[in-house]
Amino acid sequence: MSRNWFQSTNARVAGAFAVAVALHLLGTLLIPGYSQPFAIRALLVIASLLAVASIGQTLVVILGGIDLSIPFIIGFANVVAAQLYGVGWNFALVCAVVSALALLIGALNGLISRGLDIHPLIVTLGIGMIVQGAVLLWTGGFPSGSAPQAVSAFVSIGGSVGPLPVPGLVPCVLVLTLLVALVLARTPYGRRLYALGSNPGAAPLALIDPVRMWTVTYAASAFFASAAGVLLLGFTGSAYGDVGQPYLFQTIAAVVVGGAALVGGRGSYFGTIAGVLVLTEINTLLIGLGFRPSTVQAALGLVIVLLVSLYGRERHVSATI
Repeated sequence: MSRNWFQSTNARVAGAFAVAVALHLLGTLLIPGYSQPFAIRALLVIASLLAVASIGQTLVVILGGIDLSIPFIIGFANVVAAQLYGVGWNFALVCAVVSALALLIGALNGLISRGLDIHPLIVTLGIGMIVQGAVLLWTGGFPSGSAPQAVSAFVSIGGSVGPLPVPGLVPCVLVLTLLVALVLARTPYGRRLYALGSNPGAAPLALIDPVRMWTVTYAASAFFASAAGVLLLGFTGSAYGDVGQPYLFQTIAAVVVGGAALVGGRGSYFGTIAGVLVLTEINTLLIGLGFRPSTVQAALGLVIVLLVSLYGRERHVSATI
């Protein structure tokens, strides 16, 4: 790939981080207590939850797809984990069952999308609605249960881990960020992901199996969505089937704000983290200024439309190789 492509990508990531810092400084000037320790902890926890949910979206967008099932899988994991734990299951077993089911759902998304050559937008939305319907039938629309105290403490805004004045979720997400970045940059999987996203037609000539890559990547996306659902169970304290709905928009927005191209082949998880911080700062700032949730949603929509319009005008990455 050309040097200009890498320079453009790095510039966007740096720009997104700069915007996040500028927004925080603006909030500090306009809103009393915006930079108080508790407020910063709250911001970091909310951003960390979105960061976990956005891992899978980052992978599938680099691949050249999109995953609209993420909010439904978040809700599925949230409700199923609460229900099973509520009837006495060991929570480790609960997590294993939820993860296995999420992996199967994600693998089905990728297999149908690539194997049958159906646009992933349609497939993932359809599969997600089936999952949501199945959960509603199982619970009768009234989910129950809660998370163990350890999970709640792990994501609690007032929690701390050792000498760090933040809950365990925050340093764990930092480590996870480094691991995901390492996988994308230094492993055969990461190289194949970028190659397939950059030039789907030529990738099979390099012995890259598109169906296998799509299946594995969408399975990973569903796994991280289920992890976010379980974490949100600890954060909110109770099961809620629609808890993942805000993440339908926000995961896509975070990836795009971070400089990824929706046509595939470009993006990084560091960029997504920058996008997560920008979105979290915008949400926090507008809510702190007294704007209604509908106005906040409209502002975020404007951001994503502007960025998609800008990035969508560029040539596909394969044209720069």
